[in-house]
Amino acid sequence: MRQRRHYRQILLGTAALTVSALALTGCGGGAESPEARQDAAAAFEGRGPINYVSSRDASGAAQDTIDKWNAEHPDEQVTFIELPDSADQQRQQLVQNAQIESDTFSVLNLDVVWTSEFAANRWIMPMPQDALPTDSMVPAAVETATYRGTLYGAPYYTDGALLYYRTDLLQAAGIDAPPTNWEEMTAACEKVLALAEADGMSCYAGQFDKNEALTVNFTEAVGSAGGQLFDEGTPTVDTPEALAGLTQLTDAFNDGLVPSDAITYIEEQGRRAFQEGDLVFLRNWPFVYSSLTATDGSSAVVDKFGISSVPGIGDNPGVSTLGGRNLAVSPFTQNKATALDFIQFFTSEEESKARLDKSSRAPVYPSLLEDPAVVEKRPFYPTLLESLENAQARPQVVKYGATTTAIQEEAYAALTGQKDPETALSDMQAKLEELSAE
Repeated sequence: MRQRRHYRQILLGTAALTVSALALTGCGGGAESPEARQDAAAAFEGRGPINYVSSRDASGAAQDTIDKWNAEHPDEQVTFIELPDSADQQRQQLVQNAQIESDTFSVLNLDVVWTSEFAANRWIMPMPQDALPTDSMVPAAVETATYRGTLYGAPYYTDGALLYYRTDLLQAAGIDAPPTNWEEMTAACEKVLALAEADGMSCYAGQFDKNEALTVNFTEAVGSAGGQLFDEGTPTVDTPEALAGLTQLTDAFNDGLVPSDAITYIEEQGRRAFQEGDLVFLRNWPFVYSSLTATDGSSAVVDKFGISSVPGIGDNPGVSTLGGRNLAVSPFTQNKATALDFIQFFTSEEESKARLDKSSRAPVYPSLLEDPAVVEKRPFYPTLLESLENAQARPQVVKYGATTTAIQEEAYAALTGQKDPETALSDMQAKLEELSAE
């Protein structure tokens, strides 16, 4: 039997726990220290039902793995609690649950950039030594699950940005290869959008809503212009390279290269726009591949698109932001042994391969990314491996929530014309320096 709950179902319970926690802080008696809690939790004891907390899995692949576990573990059932699609809202729910030390969440599905924050605040547990076959995983993926030399999460899937493009329209316009930079992409769009069959289409979209997705797209633009957001912990966004990256995005909106409604796009909106035939080019993650290739009539681009690396800016190669997810154990869950066993099962190479029947999320095992039988069904995996080799991580900072908010606010102000790019970057630099000094 499938067990699934939407995050709204737990909000009332979470609110009640918040009230209880606040009441307890006013009572006599000292609270257990974080160190003592961590020592007590390190044993990974306790077996029984647990909750797996994640964003929605449209493919159903994760639920299949959960169903398989539940069939084999009748006394240790896993319930799938769905969080919102927005990464920022996911993080907010997870942080709130941890701050009140609720045992509602057991296994947490975390964005790769949350490891430092959650580990530093003791909201996730360090993994036992040799709990995972990390030597068999993509090194960059393992690094995202590590904080100060200790593994705190199990790499679930890895991600690199890809450029999806309409092969049929490029061919009709006499273009033989996908663009390697923004200048080539702009020139291609001018030819494609002049075609009768491209009437009503727009050129390009990424994800530009004031959300974590904007931090990702901004980071990629800066990296693709030869810059970076931080240099050994020091903010470096008030630079010519960062200005070139942000200006490329603002110009794209101003010139109509990007449709105006893309300012509200996160990943799903962009996928739908491309899938419905409204875009020539789309920057997105590998997961959209399954939907784009659907043969049930839902995709207007089946057999009409190709995949390439994200475009560079100027003479610089395109640089993807490193994405992906890790699974971690909450120290507040009662059944930690079950949680750890479930993570080991869920992230195993065997189950990762089984999920490929439904999901195009990239596994963290190079053996699968290079498996000829897998590549036959996922022909973009070699391109993805190239993307991962050149990928840049988002800021690995403990105060990631405040850092990404500062980035989003200023980048969004530039994209919407509230500030010119120079002012936005200067203000962003000041905010990030202040956060770094705290």
